[in-house]
Amino acid sequence: MDKKRLIMTDLPESERPYEKCRDRGAAVLSDGELLAVIIRAGYQGQRVTELAEKLLSKTPNGGLAGICKMTYEELTEIRGIGMVKAVQILCLSELVNRILRSRISPDSLTFHDPKTIAAYFMPSMRHLETEQVRLLVLDGKNAVTKELVISSGSFNSAMAAPREVFHYALKYKAVSIVLLHNHPSGDPTPSKADLRLTRKLADTGKMIGIPLLDHIVIGDNQFTSFMLQGYLS
Repeated sequence: MDKKRLIMTDLPESERPYEKCRDRGAAVLSDGELLAVIIRAGYQGQRVTELAEKLLSKTPNGGLAGICKMTYEELTEIRGIGMVKAVQILCLSELVNRILRSRISPDSLTFHDPKTIAAYFMPSMRHLETEQVRLLVLDGKNAVTKELVISSGSFNSAMAAPREVFHYALKYKAVSIVLLHNHPSGDPTPSKADLRLTRKLADTGKMIGIPLLDHIVIGDNQFTSFMLQGYLS
């Protein structure tokens, strides 16, 4: 087998992603071809498009969405993906997340619109492999003045005690708060523990005058709002 690194120009012109994009637009490229443009070169007789397809097949859920869940170590375990390619892929994933978040201004996040809040945090939370709890501190106009990660844990174990939540709420002079956490399974259906925590936070908030306006569970491109579900009144 030829041991040289195969690059784009080793492909027949009709199969070269650069030329296809130039002549027909990026939308005509397959997922593998788009990824091949990023990683640019194959490895030891393997075409770059073949390497891209191999990478896609090894993502946690298969396909492009799974790439966002891969770590540097997981990427570099794939033959043909070294330090440079792994960093390029990680940066691409982060760039996509930031582009998605930039479409919504943090100033527009108010408790009146759980869909807007969920859409803003979805890119950064939907692919997390462990549960993470975030606290949004709101002012009197229901605008977000502070965002805090208050808990990170192993799969299905992250909890935020009311004492900790309201410690930060008082510290940052919250008028009200919104809680978010993710479900690594991708299913945002609240668990019994989620319901118990929400009730405790809501009761504590009423007692000290800092109401919990919503608790949003982030799944894989879907979410559950406790406010919309009627758990908070």
